[in-house]
Amino acid sequence: MLRNSASDLWPAVHAERAALAEDLAGLDEDRWAEQSLCGRWSVEEVVAHLTAAASLGRFRWLRSMLGARFDADLHNRRRLAEHRGATPAETLQRFRAVAGSRTAPSKDTAAWLGEVVVHGQDIRRPLGLPRTPPVGTVTEVARFFASRDFAVPSRSAAEGLHLVATDGPFETGSGPEVRGTTMALTLAMAGRSAYCDDLTGEGVPILRSRCPVGR
Repeated sequence: MLRNSASDLWPAVHAERAALAEDLAGLDEDRWAEQSLCGRWSVEEVVAHLTAAASLGRFRWLRSMLGARFDADLHNRRRLAEHRGATPAETLQRFRAVAGSRTAPSKDTAAWLGEVVVHGQDIRRPLGLPRTPPVGTVTEVARFFASRDFAVPSRSAAEGLHLVATDGPFETGSGPEVRGTTMALTLAMAGRSAYCDDLTGEGVPILRSRCPVGR
């Protein structure tokens, strides 16, 4: 089981980036255009976004946000365009190049682990790729998501619910129960309604109602 500190979590971030790159290495070019679970972004766009996230330190992130007048969507679109390659192969090459990076806009390493765990499944589920990160890795993300609204309103999604993992130690909250794998709970807290299909308990309709439509 990982401990929630930067020194312990960065190797997990690097491992998940490397695993995702490996999963995508043999992907047919046309499949890179398929829609991910992340809003309107394609598989290739999500990978470019992950490259951007691993390339921006605090100063560059702040400068980008100021340039976008703190419009996070505009900031993300600009950085995605910057880090997307001319072909899917180039996009993947750029992602591989930052797989070992510790660059991040903040010291919230659990959030950046969550970034690659969640977006990895945004890609894998639509493509039917079977890999799931280790339970210990996902547990760290679940704990962070349940404690804070950071990049996604995950704490708000879990509020008033009793979440119980069926494959690991994660458990939090009180209220109507929601049970499922640590991954399903984490992705549901991140707003991916597709993962609510993998959950059971009287609290599932409440959690589903807090997920954006179509994600």
